[in-house]
Amino acid sequence: MKSWFSALLLSSTTLSAQSLHVYFGTRGEESKGIYHSAFDPDKGTLSPPTLAVKDSPSGFLAIHPDGQKVYGVTWTPDGPGVAAYQIAKDGKLRRINAKPTGDGGGTHVAVHPSGKCLLTAQYGGGSTAIFGLNPDGSLRDATVVEHEGGSGVVGNRQDSPHPHWCGFSPDGRFALVPDLGMDGMVIYKVDPDKATLTKHGFAESVPGGGPRHMRFSVDGRFIYLLNELTLSVTTFAYDAESGTTKRLTTTPALSEEVKAKETFNSASEILVHPSGKFVYSANRGHDSVTAYRANPETGELTVIEVEPIRGAWPRNINMDPSGKWLLAAGGQSSTVSVFAIDQESGALVFQRGSIINVPSPICILFVPQS
Repeated sequence: MKSWFSALLLSSTTLSAQSLHVYFGTRGEESKGIYHSAFDPDKGTLSPPTLAVKDSPSGFLAIHPDGQKVYGVTWTPDGPGVAAYQIAKDGKLRRINAKPTGDGGGTHVAVHPSGKCLLTAQYGGGSTAIFGLNPDGSLRDATVVEHEGGSGVVGNRQDSPHPHWCGFSPDGRFALVPDLGMDGMVIYKVDPDKATLTKHGFAESVPGGGPRHMRFSVDGRFIYLLNELTLSVTTFAYDAESGTTKRLTTTPALSEEVKAKETFNSASEILVHPSGKFVYSANRGHDSVTAYRANPETGELTVIEVEPIRGAWPRNINMDPSGKWLLAAGGQSSTVSVFAIDQESGALVFQRGSIINVPSPICILFVPQS
């Protein structure tokens, strides 16, 4: 069985022979749990969504490297936490177990490439939690590491730490956690066998930017950090040996003139195309996706276009593993829309008739069917 991370490297020709599971983390009064659709990578179409597992409203989702288990931030009898689920052949999910974070609700979850542990980021609690994973995928108890400080630039958002995303360096040696309140990324050394984090460094971003999510470039040389409050992307050079960064350039997702037309704007998600040539970020309020061309030598981004999502409040966007398609989740319109990605220019082309309805979707997760 190829791992999920190996599956990301498969060609679009190989993937076109099979459909993909797509899971939607949801929140809101109409939500009943995690929803599922089948995605046809040849046609770019989604099947009508069905409930994959009835559960407390779910948030962000992550896949285990074996491609057989899904993890989602959720609620447990002991408070906010994360749940583990087994994937059935028909796409349904069966809960394995759940564990509390011991702190605030999780805004993001990520599984280590080894499959031995996972992270959650607690925005309200101001912490990162690491959970060991058993061989069957079940969760062990969490160890919580508190963040400290706040930039104070935007007083109502940055008076205290607010971790918003968590993930790992390509080699799995380091964990990186963008913190909106601290205006930077906290960097940890990771011991996956012991499921421990050791503070290693801090990458300072632009003042008042409000870091939210980040992605590595395909070659691992750069980090693209999405600033929620200023709707911009800051590029960092990354040294894989030392686990250190150097801030380079910052590119606005929207012009000041465009932002001024909306009552409220907020950046939400960032993606890197499998080719490494393009980057995409989502804009709430303006309800659009910004496409950028990435300079392979400098990491600098140049805006290609800004495409409306045909929905409201894109909390999340994601691409299929081939990089042919981008899906945009309208959290306030309860919609998911499909866009073809022009492989030469990086431009997005809306697929008419592609929109499906999912209750308040806030996360999209692709999983190749085994």
